[in-house]
Amino acid sequence: MQKENSLRFVLLVARIALATAFLSAVADRFGLWGKIGDLGVSWGSMDYFYRHVAKLTPWALAPLIPVLAWLVNVLEAVLGLFLLFGIQLRMTAWLSAILLLIFAISMAAFQSLKLALNFSVLTCAACAYLVYLTCITETPQGTRQTP
Repeated sequence: MQKENSLRFVLLVARIALATAFLSAVADRFGLWGKIGDLGVSWGSMDYFYRHVAKLTPWALAPLIPVLAWLVNVLEAVLGLFLLFGIQLRMTAWLSAILLLIFAISMAAFQSLKLALNFSVLTCAACAYLVYLTCITETPQGTRQTP
């Protein structure tokens, strides 16, 4: 019982950590953390985020950049909320891990591996994969772990 409670606690902490990371990034892009140049602000606006997306997707045509930026923004908002509220956890965690791996690969390929490591993108992807692997489901017979 104690091991199961420990696992539930770790899952909860991992979910909250991932959710707040996603939702904080979305808030940053809407300027809720301040403007670019303020302490801790990475984007400060969607316009600045477009430039960042363009650096990570040099293969994309210019008209696609805002579409990709909004797609990522909406996806991160939905994933963050789903993780926070425990909605479709297994699928949400899997999609989170995939999104973060794509982000890490793009950062490494088109900027630098060091940048991907500095921003802990691989650590977050591993955390999402941990949530995916250890999701708990409720059944009529009781709680069971789903690999």
